[in-house]
Amino acid sequence: MPFPSPEIQAFATGFPITLLHVAVTLVLLFAGAGVYIMLTPHKEVALVREGNVAAAVSLAGILLGLAIPLSAALKSSANLIDLILWGVATLVVQLLISRLTDLALHGLPRRIQAGEVAAATLLAAVKIATGLILAAAVSG
Repeated sequence: MPFPSPEIQAFATGFPITLLHVAVTLVLLFAGAGVYIMLTPHKEVALVREGNVAAAVSLAGILLGLAIPLSAALKSSANLIDLILWGVATLVVQLLISRLTDLALHGLPRRIQAGEVAAATLLAAVKIATGLILAAAVSG
């Protein structure tokens, strides 16, 4: 049975592709966050579970910092391969800059473990700012 209108036909064709692109982007986000968690010298997830606000701010910063350029890659990609290539590229750059920031700001992991929200807020701001710049670069 044909669809009653071109709009419904376009939706029926496009919606599964949209769901696939969202799923791939979420996989990239969680993979990037997993790599970040493995790269950090402190156990951020454990610290968050213990109620460490600084660790939560830092982890939230990286999630936003990764999601922002991934959303730009999702918006500007022509197809799934394009999305994966740009998504991985933005994750690599963001993770590299995050790691360099950790190294440049000596003692930051220790300060986050100690619950210093000021240090975590600065780190989160760097991660989010980097994400915004990457998003603008990807979307051209």
